Amino acid sequence: MTLKYVATTCPYCGTGCSFNLVVQDGKVVGTAPYRRSPVNEGKVCPKGTYAHEFVNSPDRLTKPLIKKNGKFEEATWDEAYDLIAQKFKSYKPDEFAALASARVSNEENYLLMKFTRGVMKSRHIDHCARLCHASTVAGLAASFGSGAMTNSIGDIADSKCVFILGSNTFEQHPLIGRRVMQAKKNGAKIIYADPRYTATAKQADLYMPFVSGSDVAILNCMMQQIIKNGWEDKEFIANRTKDYEKLKEVVMKDTYSLENVSKISGIPVESLKTAAEWFGTAESSALLYSMGITQHTVGVDNVRSTANIQMLTGNLGKRGGGVNALRGQNNVQGACDMGALPVVFTGYQKVIDEAAHKKFADAWGFSDGICEPKNGYEVTVMMDVLTDNPGELKCMYIMGENPMLSDPDLTHVKHAIENLEFLVVQDIFLTETAELADVVLPAACYAERDGTQTSTERRVQMWRKAQDPPGEAKVDWQIISELAAKMGYAAQFPYQSAEEIFSEVAAVTPSYHGMNYERLNRPEALHWPCPAVDHPGTPILHIGKFSHPDGIGVFAPIEWKPPAEVPDAEYPFVLTTGRVLWHWHTGTMTRRSATLDAEVPTGWIEINPEDAQALGIKDKEMIRAITRRGSVEVPARVTRDIMKGVMFMPFHFKECAANVLTNNALDPVAKIPEFKACAVKVEKITEA
Repeated sequence: MTLKYVATTCPYCGTGCSFNLVVQDGKVVGTAPYRRSPVNEGKVCPKGTYAHEFVNSPDRLTKPLIKKNGKFEEATWDEAYDLIAQKFKSYKPDEFAALASARVSNEENYLLMKFTRGVMKSRHIDHCARLCHASTVAGLAASFGSGAMTNSIGDIADSKCVFILGSNTFEQHPLIGRRVMQAKKNGAKIIYADPRYTATAKQADLYMPFVSGSDVAILNCMMQQIIKNGWEDKEFIANRTKDYEKLKEVVMKDTYSLENVSKISGIPVESLKTAAEWFGTAESSALLYSMGITQHTVGVDNVRSTANIQMLTGNLGKRGGGVNALRGQNNVQGACDMGALPVVFTGYQKVIDEAAHKKFADAWGFSDGICEPKNGYEVTVMMDVLTDNPGELKCMYIMGENPMLSDPDLTHVKHAIENLEFLVVQDIFLTETAELADVVLPAACYAERDGTQTSTERRVQMWRKAQDPPGEAKVDWQIISELAAKMGYAAQFPYQSAEEIFSEVAAVTPSYHGMNYERLNRPEALHWPCPAVDHPGTPILHIGKFSHPDGIGVFAPIEWKPPAEVPDAEYPFVLTTGRVLWHWHTGTMTRRSATLDAEVPTGWIEINPEDAQALGIKDKEMIRAITRRGSVEVPARVTRDIMKGVMFMPFHFKECAANVLTNNALDPVAKIPEFKACAVKVEKITEA
């Protein structure tokens, strides 16, 4: 028997925890602490503890599958590549779209981006950041010039006040929750706003339950109180920002008085007053948010409001402060950095910028050119185009994404995907989306590949291969390279290792320019921007100046707007959705992890006891939840942990899929859907 430990980075949330994979006779059999990581110091959450359990699941994909007469048949790689190459060559650039993945490495996202824009000449590439933090990328870039978390995870512990809004941190990012507790131990005040009394709420000094969708009103109200009391950082505002008077004109309106915002949000006046005082007077205040801020039709407005309050109080460019946008998936930051978005190349170099376009065309060396310098479609727009204008998009290549469970209004998504002429899905399991494909390609999981991922704090970390992929499965970068070669572009995809790909990424990406595997192969790794090989990396952004060309931060006067769909007589409740500690997104990995699945085997809908009593609904009773988009049958969880008038569902469970119900109304800037607020009704199931 041979036994070894292989240090790697967790494949679940964006925190970037490290652990050892325990490998026995060439197979991953467990995990063990890796104590040298500065992020988690050897500690992990339940998902990290059991991150080995799905790796050797018996239903892993092991051979390419081709659908014939409606049924999948096993095929050789050459048969699959030949069919895909023949089909892909038959489509015009604008008839093809690709979805990259927050689950795969930076190197593989970069290659799919290069394949889409270079081999297929298509403008249309996106990934699931559209569904989680597209608002952050757009909103923070507008305010600060950079669309990423401003501070490091470690310095949250140095904060004197932590305001958590739109994030159930203790369940979604537990090891970041640990830093919040360290701050509390050091004397910090913890403010928490959420419609649910969550694990995070239980640790707060001030808990403010509020109606989903009132975030801008709450932040404007707090800013009004800060200005009225003279708690704003006048020197910071004068020296480092512009458009303060425009902001002041809006937030000082009577609309955002304590009394009015209390009516809008449901938060008591005294709580709003206390929150503003604690936040406005602390030596350093950190703001933490996640999808509760971003997944709205006003997602960009919400994000810009978080930037406003931190510029107002001077809590940027210093330890213990910052706008800390907690990224959802392990490599959603990296996939954005790699240009797996319809408007940018790597490092947020704009597709429509002639110089950037020429730079990538020259670097890649496609003799027949690359995509035209125009923005492409977002995934949410792709789905609308497929349903509303059939025949415009005809072919799609999806790597490691499962829109058939993750996207809003699943009936609409299914209709969209069924309108494709040809669909290729590359994944580790036969997901709900893969079942609709014409060709399925078996890929490697995190434990079977080398590469890098970029965490929520912009830390670029290593994955290290611990075992071989099962059967004939291959790593994603190898699949993309071999497919490109089959289509006549072997010269542009000559890679023999993930490291070779990363070297190319660093060469074309200013923020990664000083990185290489030698520098990354250590516990602390590097934070971008890291512009030169002698640069130490940048844990805290915006020290001394912002990332705009003039170095100045921009205030944005934002008015509160209600959600796209509000309760009415027919649909009288607000439905909001989210994750739970034990599961991850569409459950593809966690529901194949026996220990995790045993803890939470199915979903539920949370209902306040007063609402349940009025509806005649008992705890654990199967009920029907209905919105304008569909209905699901789901067990009721009657609990005081949800405020009256609001209901909550986790979205991991296909048997009671919350996203059958959610609204695909979009933020006009970021094109992110409104997962966090729609109108719902529930009813008893009367039939036998």
